[in-house]
Amino acid sequence: MTRYWSNPSLWLLLGAAVLLLGIGSLVVNQLDLNMPEIDSAPSEAEQPAEDVAAQAPAVESSAAEAPVAESSVAEASAADAPAAAAAESGRRGPTILTGDDRPDRLRSLTSAWNTNWELHTIDYQEILSGGPPRDGIPSIDDPQFVDQAAAGEWLADNEPVIALEIEGDARAYPLQVVTWHEIVNDTVGDVPVVVTFCPLCNSALVFDRRFDGQVFEFGVSGLLRNSDLIMYDRTTESLWQQFTGEGIVGDLAGEQLTFLPSSLVSFADFKAAHPEGLILSRDTGFNRAYGSNPYEGYDSIGSNPFLFRGPTDGRLEAVERVVTVSLAGAGVDVAYPLTILSEVGVINDSQGGQDLVVFHKDGTSSALGARDIANAEDVGATGVFDPNVNGQKLTFRQDGEKIVDEETGSSWNILGQAVDGSLAGEELSPVVHGDHFWFSWAAFKPDTIIFGGDAE
Repeated sequence: MTRYWSNPSLWLLLGAAVLLLGIGSLVVNQLDLNMPEIDSAPSEAEQPAEDVAAQAPAVESSAAEAPVAESSVAEASAADAPAAAAAESGRRGPTILTGDDRPDRLRSLTSAWNTNWELHTIDYQEILSGGPPRDGIPSIDDPQFVDQAAAGEWLADNEPVIALEIEGDARAYPLQVVTWHEIVNDTVGDVPVVVTFCPLCNSALVFDRRFDGQVFEFGVSGLLRNSDLIMYDRTTESLWQQFTGEGIVGDLAGEQLTFLPSSLVSFADFKAAHPEGLILSRDTGFNRAYGSNPYEGYDSIGSNPFLFRGPTDGRLEAVERVVTVSLAGAGVDVAYPLTILSEVGVINDSQGGQDLVVFHKDGTSSALGARDIANAEDVGATGVFDPNVNGQKLTFRQDGEKIVDEETGSSWNILGQAVDGSLAGEELSPVVHGDHFWFSWAAFKPDTIIFGGDAE
């Protein structure tokens, strides 16, 4: 027989217990607010770790429904990294789930890892094996560089390179090399960086690898999510999503790497913009078929993404190329289809209160088409910039093979440098962007505005 609580003294005792629980919760929350957050600070000298404090991420049991967690994307140039990191530390991170509920297949693959599987921001069911084990695709951790003349002996002018310039130190990372390694740990302009490329998503992204005054080294985990590379750091063995730069599993789950502006351009365009720039060498210590494409035909329109289990966004073809920008402060994600951009050459736009100009230039081959990268389809190169220079907003247009601004008639290259005219020597401020396949971008950014589409 059920016994009902009718004694007033018992109700008083129950009320006191609830009150004590509430006070305990307030104390825990206050402790959380005072916990320092691991922040992607540039260095101890520039921003002491003890000065960085933020709210700790909320913690929920993984027994609850796992939300799709996303961290705001830090968009900053190398010079702006300290300010961006400080601003990011003041934002509340994504919800952290607790409990190691890995499925058996994932548990078996990772049984020898020292990752803290109790903390994660994603559903473990979303993680798939890419085939090779952890470090089966070896990162380049001691990169060697050669001058442009030496690189020209094996690198064609139309081949794609990841162009990165920090404090006058310009370097190019040929995809014919990076495709076989996916991660390069390097230091450019005294900034420790990780240069990454996921062939399955065509995502070439660069991050600052300093964290709370410590330099992290990254490797290839052998795992994928939404077909995208999952990286791991060799200090805490936390897992990081390459597409978003977010820590998704481990002690650093919920943390955010700082993006650094880079561009995917041709070797010829890099040489013209940075005559003294260095090129990543093929002397990597590994025996690989550099120059050949192991993903032949993967970028053909109508092909199915490899190891992608989610629904595709039918607004565009799955492997259609898009130029993407994520404006975290405004909560706006936008994609510019290459089919539109390549026709007009220049798009002057404004999204989320941010002025933008998007450039396209022919002359860069696909790294994922023909077996020989140098003979692949010309997909061109892109750049995204703030069009304001010295307090003046410029409007750009394509004039034959040149990009010119309406206000002064100066000509600009694909890397945002004015090469002639009254503004010669000026440079546009780059905006962090990507050249991705649509299916992967839409999987991580489902509310994306498509330029020229119904949602614009």
